[in-house]
Amino acid sequence: MNPRTARRLKTAALNAAGVAVFLFAVFPVYWMVATAFKPNDEIFTTRFIPFPLSPTMEHVSRVLTRGVAGHSVWRYLMNSAVVAVGTVLVGSVFALLAATAVARFRFRFRTSFLILLLIVQMVPGEALLIPLFLMVKRLGLYDQLLGLIVVNVGFTLPFAIWMLRTFVAAVPKELEEAAAIDGAGRFVTFWRVLFPLVAPGLVATSIFSFITAWNEFVFALTLINDQGTYTMPVALGFFTSQRSTDWGGIMAASTLMTIPVIAFFLLVQRRMVSGLVAGAVKG
Repeated sequence: MNPRTARRLKTAALNAAGVAVFLFAVFPVYWMVATAFKPNDEIFTTRFIPFPLSPTMEHVSRVLTRGVAGHSVWRYLMNSAVVAVGTVLVGSVFALLAATAVARFRFRFRTSFLILLLIVQMVPGEALLIPLFLMVKRLGLYDQLLGLIVVNVGFTLPFAIWMLRTFVAAVPKELEEAAAIDGAGRFVTFWRVLFPLVAPGLVATSIFSFITAWNEFVFALTLINDQGTYTMPVALGFFTSQRSTDWGGIMAASTLMTIPVIAFFLLVQRRMVSGLVAGAVKG
C-alpha cells in the first residue's frame, strides 16, 4: 500500500470515528425531542419508532399551559436563569481577578494554590452536601436562589481560575508596561488593555459555568424547599410518581429546558472558539 492510499484510509477512518462519536452524542438529544412530539401510543410501545409518525403538540402545550406542580414552567425556567446568570456574573468577576493575580504576581505558595485548585475539583459535591447545607442555613440563605448561586460559584470557580490563568498568561506583559509608561494606572491598564484581550477566554469559561449551574440538581433539591423557588431540573422530578411516569411531559419540559442553553451557546460560540485557540498558545 502506497503512502497516499494509507493517508486516505487513515483520514476516512478518523472521519468515520468522528461521525460515530457525533451520532452517539446527539442521539439522546434527538430522542428527547422526538419523544416530546410523539403521542402516547407511540411512546408506550414495544416497537422502535425513530421519529413521530403522528406528530402532536399535546405534551408541549400541556406543559406550557398547566405548568408543573401547580406553578408555571416559565417560573422554573426563570429561577434556573437567575441562578445560571448569577453564577456566571459573580464567578467571572472573582475568577478574572484571581487568575490575573496568579498569572501576573509571584507570591508564596503560588504553586500550592494552583495544585489546590485541581484537588478541589476531585472532591465530589455529594461529600460536601451536609456541610454546605449547614453553612447556607446559618448564613440565612436557605430556600433562596442567592444561596444556590453562592454554592455554584464555589464549585465552578476553581476550574474558571485555572482556565483563565492560561489566557492571562498569554497576554504579553509589554502591553501593560507600555500602558503604564503612558500614564495609565493599574485599574485603567486592567480595564483598557488586559480585559479586552482576555474577554474571549472569559466567554469560554462562562459557557462552563452557565451549563453547570443550569443543569445542577442535587444542591437545588437540598437547599431549596419552596416549590415555587425550584429550578427546572428539580421540577422535572414532578413528572414521575410511584405509579407512573409522564414521559411525554418530561421530554417536552426537557426540550424547553435545552433551548436557552443552545441559544446562549449560539450567541457566544464565535468568541468561545477564538478564546480557546488564544488560550492554547502559551501557558
